[in-house]
Amino acid sequence: MQLCRFTIYHPKMNKRNIAGLFIVIVFLSTSCSVGTTTPSSPIQGTWKLLSGTIIENGDTTLTDYTSDKSFIKVINNSHFAFLLHDLNSGQDSAAVFASGGGRYELTDSLYTEYLEYCSDRQWEGHDFQFVVTILNDTLTQKGIERVESAGVDRINIETYVRATR
Repeated sequence: MQLCRFTIYHPKMNKRNIAGLFIVIVFLSTSCSVGTTTPSSPIQGTWKLLSGTIIENGDTTLTDYTSDKSFIKVINNSHFAFLLHDLNSGQDSAAVFASGGGRYELTDSLYTEYLEYCSDRQWEGHDFQFVVTILNDTLTQKGIERVESAGVDRINIETYVRATR
C-alpha cells in the first residue's frame, strides 16, 4: 500500500542534485521538530525569578523580582543561561542588565552551575552548588556563592516559577 507519493522533476535534475536534495531532507527531518517536546529532566525549561534572599554577614536581604526587575533562567539538557534587566527601560540611574551562563550538572537534588560567561567578569570560571527542589511549577534553589575576588561569601536562596517547558 502506498501512502504518499510525489515526484520532483526538473529538466536539470540529475543524480548529484537528487543526492544533495536527499541529504538536505534527511538533515531537516532530524534537526527539526514540530510542536513541543517534553524535557527529559523537570529542571529543563524557562524559569522566571520571583524572589531572592541573600544571607551575608548575618544580614538578610530579600529582593522582589516581580516589580522593577525581570530575571529569567533558561535551562536545556546541558547548559543554563540567565538574563536580568530593569523594567524602567534603562531610563534612570537604576538601569540594570546582567547575563551569564555555562554548563550545569544535576544529580538528584544537587545542581551545580559552571559559570563560563558573565557580564560581571570576576564571576566567570566559578562553580556554584545548589540544592534544588521542584514542586509543581515552582523551583527553589539554595546554595553558597563564594567569589573571593569580588568579596562575595553568602547564602543565596532563589524562588522561580516555570515560564515554559
